[in-house]
Amino acid sequence: MRRILVLNPKGGCGKSTLSTNLASHYAVKGKSVAIADFDRQSSSLDWLRVRPEERPLIHAVMVEEEKALIPWELDCVIFDAPARTHGKELKRLVKQAQTVLIPVLPSPMDMRATAQFVEELLLVGRVSRQAVRIGVVANRVREHTLAYDSLRRFLKRLGIPFVAVLRDTQNYIRAAESGLGIFELPPSHVAKDLAQWKPLIRWLNSKASLPEPARK
Repeated sequence: MRRILVLNPKGGCGKSTLSTNLASHYAVKGKSVAIADFDRQSSSLDWLRVRPEERPLIHAVMVEEEKALIPWELDCVIFDAPARTHGKELKRLVKQAQTVLIPVLPSPMDMRATAQFVEELLLVGRVSRQAVRIGVVANRVREHTLAYDSLRRFLKRLGIPFVAVLRDTQNYIRAAESGLGIFELPPSHVAKDLAQWKPLIRWLNSKASLPEPARK
């Protein structure tokens, strides 16, 4: 079973947007997929509630006492983590994942918060032992701006894989309002967005995004 954790302690960085669109991608590909929403705002579950019945099914995983109750028959689970995740809660969430995706916004405040968080994350036992792989996604980016240039330099200094750049566009809002993902909108409307997702999907499908024991 593929287990992907979307994580950043900074609120408003697009964790739920990334989580729901990942779930949509796997569902469209015919996978049995679910979202485990640990965020108290329940944005991912709200998205599922308005999802049209005729679209590929995405399950909601029950979360009890900060642990997801995952049916064994699922192909993929996306964990949508809450903001301000640190300490024991961070370790519990990381323990359930194979891959951690960290969305980062191109702002000095977000970059400073992410740098501090990555320092803490790298000290978590499963991460330091490479039993979990980490990738960074630059989110809501306006290319060819000073903010984007600063973000690229910052992500390079982190020393962990920088796997995708997703632009700032209303397409994600339009999709979310209807319980859809970017992969379910008319291709002619989202061609640029689909192209930006290709490196992320390619990385998630590669051995580089999986810990050694899971590669067999």
